[in-house]
Amino acid sequence: MEQKQNMEQFKGQTGLPKFAVPQRYDLHLKPDLSLCSFSGTININLSITEPTRFIVLNALELNIHEVLFTNSHNQKYYPNDFILDCDDEILVLVFHEILDVGDGVLEIKFSGMLNEHLRGFYKCTYVDGEEKKNMAVTQFEAVDARRCFPCWDEPALKATFKITIDVPLELTALSNMPIIDEKHDGNVKTVYFEESPLMSTYLVAVVIGLFDHIEDTTSDGVKVRVYCPVGKSDKGKYALSIAVKALDLYTEYFSMPYPLPKLDMVAVPEFAGGAMENYGLIIYREIDLLHDDLQSTAYRKQRLTIVVLHEVAHQWFGNLVTMEWWTHLWLNEGFATWISYMATDKLFPEWKIWTQFLQLTSSGLGMDALEGSHPIEVEIEHARSVDEIFDAVSYKKGSAIIRMLQGYLGDDMIQKSLSSYMKKYAWGNARTEDLWNIISEESGVQVSSMMDSWTKQKGYPVISVKYEDGFLEFEQSQFLTSGLHGKGRWIVPITMLLGSYNRGKNFLLQLKAERVDTSDLISYSDGKSSSLNENNREKFDKLIWIKINIEQSGFYRVKYDEELSARLRKAVEHDSLSAADKLGILDDTCALCEASEISLSSLLSLMDVYRKELDYIVVSKLIDVCYKIVEIFVDAFPDSVNELKAFFINLLLFSAEKLGWEPKAEESHLDALLRGEIYIALATFGHDKMHNEALRRFQTLLNDRNTPFLSVGTRKAAYIAVMRNASSTNKSGFEYLLKIYREADTVQEKEQILSCIASCPDPEIVLEALNFMVSDEVRDQDIIYGLTGISLEGREIAWRWLKENWDKILRKYGAALLITHFIRDIISPFCSNEKADEVEEFFATRANPSIAMNLKQSIEKVRIKARWIASIKQENSLQELVKKLACKAC
Repeated sequence: MEQKQNMEQFKGQTGLPKFAVPQRYDLHLKPDLSLCSFSGTININLSITEPTRFIVLNALELNIHEVLFTNSHNQKYYPNDFILDCDDEILVLVFHEILDVGDGVLEIKFSGMLNEHLRGFYKCTYVDGEEKKNMAVTQFEAVDARRCFPCWDEPALKATFKITIDVPLELTALSNMPIIDEKHDGNVKTVYFEESPLMSTYLVAVVIGLFDHIEDTTSDGVKVRVYCPVGKSDKGKYALSIAVKALDLYTEYFSMPYPLPKLDMVAVPEFAGGAMENYGLIIYREIDLLHDDLQSTAYRKQRLTIVVLHEVAHQWFGNLVTMEWWTHLWLNEGFATWISYMATDKLFPEWKIWTQFLQLTSSGLGMDALEGSHPIEVEIEHARSVDEIFDAVSYKKGSAIIRMLQGYLGDDMIQKSLSSYMKKYAWGNARTEDLWNIISEESGVQVSSMMDSWTKQKGYPVISVKYEDGFLEFEQSQFLTSGLHGKGRWIVPITMLLGSYNRGKNFLLQLKAERVDTSDLISYSDGKSSSLNENNREKFDKLIWIKINIEQSGFYRVKYDEELSARLRKAVEHDSLSAADKLGILDDTCALCEASEISLSSLLSLMDVYRKELDYIVVSKLIDVCYKIVEIFVDAFPDSVNELKAFFINLLLFSAEKLGWEPKAEESHLDALLRGEIYIALATFGHDKMHNEALRRFQTLLNDRNTPFLSVGTRKAAYIAVMRNASSTNKSGFEYLLKIYREADTVQEKEQILSCIASCPDPEIVLEALNFMVSDEVRDQDIIYGLTGISLEGREIAWRWLKENWDKILRKYGAALLITHFIRDIISPFCSNEKADEVEEFFATRANPSIAMNLKQSIEKVRIKARWIASIKQENSLQELVKKLACKAC
């Protein structure tokens, strides 16, 4: 029966119509690297599921030359029209005759340009000898396969892929599957790859370039290769070892072997993200795959480890079992993030990575406390808006609530459930509720009602706690940094300790408020329990601390009454708490202060008891809090900011002096991490003695680039000291850094310099640095390093520069992932409502869906800080306290 269909019905839809669905793609690509163009032919085996005169699929920025549909009876149908709709990113094929239900093959010949925006099928450059040459790379997640070939570009529409590529004879061609044949014709070779198993379009990948490689084999016989720039294959050894271990580890964990015959990992010169988990061909930016023993910091080694483990985990979580739609993105990213930390802990237990995981939790809590946040499961109306949810909510909150569930159900139950989940949904697609159902079946605990409260609504609770007559009183309300209280309600797994890590209690907080009897947890010194008589209560009131959210395993904040807060401060001072719990107290207090729920005086007094702290994760959090306070203090009390910095310097000197400038033989990985962060903080806060020593050591580096006198771990701190002492009247330090950048032959060294060159207090130097960052001397991908290092003094000049160059920046970087960094890093540091109004006014006529959410969140952060400043200005004795703390000896 003929359908009354027309073009309008396909516009503005969330997904494609399903009256034709793909089963198999046969794709032949013919790139021309000199012209930065490509042509191709694709044959798509289709199932027509209902009679139709239309076939609708995705295509963007492609030229369509020929289209033919052949049904299973070999009848040929040529469309009388085809329409490329750029707004909806669809190709509509219109046929005179009705296509009947059944199978057929759709053949399309097309062409396009290799773009410069690091998405779809794009070009980047590499150096061969002295000559700069082009290479071609794909980046399809989330919805950019359609920029390379016409396809059904939705995760649930899985198909198999048979890929063929024509490439210059001297180049390497890589794709998801192994090569099965090559044919040479003059200077061109045609490379044929095995047909893939079922997978989503966003996981298809192609890389064409010049590489060296190294390889190894897993215990199951899977060949693993790392492709590196020519002459740098030794830099891939560390990542290769991690990948081989990861495949064996995940095979055992999921009770499911890696299903492809090979896994390639390739470092490309330009890549928008850190890495992409394409099935069988993981693509990385060079700094996240190449390890240099002399140039890679402890932080870089750790990040590389976690990134590789994250991407390899995706071969199961995401590739084998794929989310049904982008609403469930967190099933990919939250789980891959969580399990990469689990794997890191197994490989490097001395890194104490689960305690470091709390940095992710804290970042997720920060993002999710904004009114402009979104639920973990967020409705995606237009596929192009997917890019913005690759954020702290999907990755960090997502992984944190899995960690919380793991603590509630136990490690073994989570592993058993995930193995069952993989087995049931292998090669298919799943939704969040599918996972909850599996876990409920395996554990006998109905987790859906509890977990829905964390995934289907945005935000999280602050748990207010007070003690009265032997009872702890709990009350939950939605925490917002704006100071407002939302209407959310959660089922919260509460864990708590009373005075000892051997004396605790757990329960589910399901109501807005509940009382918990603590009398059964009070014991005499001989360990025998007793009812809570008057003497016990008095002893309890005076001595015993109470810590809620043990080891920060839950995704919530805790607000204690004054008495409980005072006891915890003493517990920190007496070193009675674990590193995770000391971090949690500081993190929660800072967040509550930012929301103007407690005074800055209280926060500074708490920070003062952390003076003798040496644990990496606690000191790292202390440094983060210092940066946050300085940012608002500069605007609130400019005359007192140097005294505040003096206090913060005193807080950090104990750790700095214990560690020293130079790494010690056999020192721990965590000490190496801490040294880098502490010296960067001292340089940023302007510690004179540190600056003098840094400048002295920097001079030795200028004379000898291999000097041991300035180790890679403290080099960034020295560079910041150089820039903090540079000015428009004395630019020598700035010029020296640019010279080192231009001469550097490692991506690690270039990253360190880029992250420092805008840290100068002189706005003119900041402006010069910004113009350098967007010049041809800096790869587009590397803008993310430079923007994070803009000094507070450079905020205004950076904003003016952004406004003047916005159109040029948008053209250069495209409306994609990189552009969001300009928004976050240049707008968020402001602290006044006037500036927020100015930003809103500027972007009112420059709306763009790829930055909408980031822009809204950045403006909200500015208004939050404006409110915070207004609040602390009401603290009468605050400046006097800062002066007192600044004068206090370490």
